[in-house]
Amino acid sequence: MPARGAYDPPLAGVRILDSCSGPMTAVGRLLADLGAEVTVVRLSGVTADEPVGPHVDSVPVATAINRHGMAGVEIDPSTSTGKVQFTDLLAGADIFIENTRPGSSAEALLSIRDIRSRNPGLVILSISDFGRDTEQRAWQATGPVLHALTSELSRSGIPGREPLIPPADLPYQVAAAQAAVTTLSVFADRLRSGEGDLIDFSVLDGAMQALDPPFGTAGSASAGVAITSQLRDWNAERQRYPIVACKDGHVRICILSKRQWRGMFSLMGSPEEFADPSFDKLGKRFHSPQLLEAIERFCADKTRAELEARGQAHGVPTAAVLTLSEALNAEHFRARGFFVHADLAPGVTAPVPAGVGEIDGHRASTVNVGPTHHGVAERLTAAPILASRPRRGEGRPLEGIRVLDLGVIVVGADTGRLFGDLGADVVKIEHSSHPDGLRVGRLTSMTQPYAAGHRNKRSIGIDLSDPEGRELAHRLARTCDVVLTNFKPGVAEALGMDHATLHEINPGLVVVDSSAFGPTGPWAKRLGYGPLVRAAAGFTNLWVYPGEPETFCDTVTVYPDHVSARIGALCAIALLLRRERTGTGGAASISQAEVMLSHLAADIAADALHRAGHARTQPGRRGPWGLFPARGDDEWIAVTVRDDSDLRALREVIGFTGDDDSIEEAVRAWTAQRCRMAAMDQLQAVGVPAGAVLRPPEVPEWDHYVQRRAFREELHPHAEAPFTLENVQIHSDHVADPPLGQAPLLGEHTAEIAAELLGLDDRRIDELHARGVLGTAQPPAPA
Repeated sequence: MPARGAYDPPLAGVRILDSCSGPMTAVGRLLADLGAEVTVVRLSGVTADEPVGPHVDSVPVATAINRHGMAGVEIDPSTSTGKVQFTDLLAGADIFIENTRPGSSAEALLSIRDIRSRNPGLVILSISDFGRDTEQRAWQATGPVLHALTSELSRSGIPGREPLIPPADLPYQVAAAQAAVTTLSVFADRLRSGEGDLIDFSVLDGAMQALDPPFGTAGSASAGVAITSQLRDWNAERQRYPIVACKDGHVRICILSKRQWRGMFSLMGSPEEFADPSFDKLGKRFHSPQLLEAIERFCADKTRAELEARGQAHGVPTAAVLTLSEALNAEHFRARGFFVHADLAPGVTAPVPAGVGEIDGHRASTVNVGPTHHGVAERLTAAPILASRPRRGEGRPLEGIRVLDLGVIVVGADTGRLFGDLGADVVKIEHSSHPDGLRVGRLTSMTQPYAAGHRNKRSIGIDLSDPEGRELAHRLARTCDVVLTNFKPGVAEALGMDHATLHEINPGLVVVDSSAFGPTGPWAKRLGYGPLVRAAAGFTNLWVYPGEPETFCDTVTVYPDHVSARIGALCAIALLLRRERTGTGGAASISQAEVMLSHLAADIAADALHRAGHARTQPGRRGPWGLFPARGDDEWIAVTVRDDSDLRALREVIGFTGDDDSIEEAVRAWTAQRCRMAAMDQLQAVGVPAGAVLRPPEVPEWDHYVQRRAFREELHPHAEAPFTLENVQIHSDHVADPPLGQAPLLGEHTAEIAAELLGLDDRRIDELHARGVLGTAQPPAPA
């Protein structure tokens, strides 16, 4: 186990060329922070000039953060000297990242297929808004367009009003994490096969899967009901995670389980009107406006700090709704040292995140990487440990890797599911005494959220509270490469499933833990749910209509769970690659709050610079930007004009000849007369980024997703109706679609795994079942 003072960046020795521009430069940032040597190459005639603000003293802050600490080179590939220089750089690289626009002269000049044929060992990440293999490949996107086409806007905002675009440029941020996992998985496979690959990555696909997926894993507040089947019920949504006014602001409360409700009931003084046992049920509380009114009266004369303390003491997860400034100055984030000052340009120094993951107790960030590691490490050219593992030969990059999955709810489900989709053998541990909170209802039935999050896994029932059960889990850990947990800090240690314990059992293990606020700091042991994390990190306070404070609208989304799962998987794969150099594993810790704050990094830095006297010079937009009504009831379309070219095209397509001051009303009148899908097609045809606000059931049927094989339907043997699930994770020359393994019932594979991996005979397995050390949920006999 590495000493705490001896940090070894996991991707040291991995060499990346990055010719990206725009917001997807965030991919290179994630990989550089894990230790990769990223060289920014600007190719004349190929690399677009798309700086990302806010702009301070003419410095594009987001671009400056994403490129901080990276070497750069300018090349003109049309010259003989430039061609040789670029050829040499590619020959010395492991990964090449590019995002030329499909159908553009830049795409033709770069000729990525020629690069692929000349460099068969190179992994190429080719990024575009809509992918390069669909009828929409030439379409163009912006944040609002991506939000619309992923269906998120249909769930954001107050019913009856226009959808509300969430804060930060989230679609690109989460897509970057998806792209990084994709790329590193394929690179790990290249190290043992010698064969590179060309990944056709669509930002839209990544945003749909990693932000708030309509057919992905839903939170426990969904009561096992898929997002697609949830009706818009504002009162019920507010009941899930109520935001309640108090003496000095607002608090957010979680009252999902019977235990949490009983804690709230006691905290309120056990009011007789809510003593009926029927209030123990989630549905009863959701449809009781009188209960919410009573909670509001109880909180009205108390401070945020008082309610936080009393709520946590009664087992009721409670968090103050903080402003972003209050969050950044909170003792917890200061103690965690999440922000450090970095020079973004001469004379421009601002606070930036010190990495979104901790590796072996160290912040994974270029600001923490010394010269002995960064840029001079020996190139990683092989993976002997991975190469020694048997493979099924089914064309998935993580075949031969075994994962022990102790994760629960959304982030736990998704982290393990990513490994399973990419070919790993994922063994999930749970027990009927403490089932995964995502299992709703009978343990012998299946819901869509659970099916979405736990497909391609096997399940073994082990009671980890029993010493004999822990010993069995430790024996399983000896056969594994990765262990995943997302318990509250301290629980894994109590169960003997923390990194320090597991390292003694298997020094090659990679252990990833994820929690709401990280493993250290004053808030480390807080009960955490995504909405409470959003409240404490200042995000809830930002998700309001402009000029209308307290119109809080982040109700049903499960952000940042899905993207935090991607960060956890990315760190795990990076540590597996480091194991190829060192022979030993390592530990990664992910704070969901810090993942969220990293997505606000550019705004945080710009605000700090502005307060320090720097001039904020964000260029103004050239025309309409936002949501416009379409023909029909509650139909909307995102229209976003970026520059003069977009503005000219927009004026022509809507037939507008007036002055620019009145064009927004003209657009509103034009869209209101048209079907949102037809209006989108017309605008995209002339190059104006536009997106119809899709509802979840419409997503799988839209042409783009059909052509990208984004969804599949399955009939689960323990479900009453077919499920629609996500499908393809990686579009590339060599990677197969995810396996068709269905989510297991609790302990469905207990006997199989006990025999195969633990070497137990039938008699011993039966005995452990009889004593409850092992468990299997028995489905009902056929009628």
